[in-house]
Amino acid sequence: MTISTAHTGKPLPILIDCDPGHDDMVAIMTAYVATDIDLRGITTVAGNQTGEKTFLNARRILSLLKADDVPLARGCDVPLVRPLHIAENIHGDSGLDGADLPEPREAYSSLHAVDFIADQLSRSDTPLTLVPTGPLTNIALFIRRYPELLSRIERIVLMGGGVSESNVTPAAEFNIFVDPEAADIVFRSGLPLTMVGLDVTNRAMLNLDDIASLQASDGPVSHIVGDLLAFFAGTYKKVFGMAGAALHDALAVAVAAAPDIVTARDLHVAVETKGDHTVGRTVADLYGVTGNAPNASVAMDIDTNRFRSLMFSVFSELDTRCR
Repeated sequence: MTISTAHTGKPLPILIDCDPGHDDMVAIMTAYVATDIDLRGITTVAGNQTGEKTFLNARRILSLLKADDVPLARGCDVPLVRPLHIAENIHGDSGLDGADLPEPREAYSSLHAVDFIADQLSRSDTPLTLVPTGPLTNIALFIRRYPELLSRIERIVLMGGGVSESNVTPAAEFNIFVDPEAADIVFRSGLPLTMVGLDVTNRAMLNLDDIASLQASDGPVSHIVGDLLAFFAGTYKKVFGMAGAALHDALAVAVAAAPDIVTARDLHVAVETKGDHTVGRTVADLYGVTGNAPNASVAMDIDTNRFRSLMFSVFSELDTRCR
């Protein structure tokens, strides 16, 4: 299964840094089955739930997928300077409420996530793309600790922020809000960035009929995913009034392999770290009024039909592999 309709070359080597989370789970699934992606490893960070729980969830996801070949490392349990803010109201007490997942995989790296990323970059024969789908704590610490390896990063494709939309305060998206100081470091790093924010990810949605069809499936993965996304959709309805489950993080993985699944603009994006009402805001200079050079490719529109078809292809492929 490929993501890019124009893929003809070698698979894109990526590392995922995540805080599973329902949509992080689907991001991992997407990267694992896509033949145009070479998933070199996964690191976890505190965000949707505590660091202990997000790491446990990653291990359970890899057990479900029988993905014994994917290295895993645990990262930061707290943001750089702030107390941790979690999304228990969205993802539940476990961070993956809604279904029973297999016992966690026991194999994982002894390296901290930051050092694991450095090790993977050092050993790779080609630059790697980083796909962070949670708070940017691990990525910011890597940038500070290993400046000599920054040239080994092809691009950072992150899920976070928004030009006109928010979801945790009137001004901010969750991942950026949790650790705005880390996000500020990443956006100021000079590295090639793609921001896949709420302007597009809120439309990367499976509706209630889609979820019901997954629940009714006899596929070993689809059925579990359906139950998990039913819980996720329930909290989305309660908190945001949305009818469905937005797969924010899976879209970031898709964009890494197939940038044309979204329409993007090159913009300068600053992260607010001090505002009384706007901490965590990604301030995108739509009209060039600051005179600052663009530092990010910012996703503005999405091919929703293509994304939805991709998700069902992912689940179908996983059902075949995991029977």
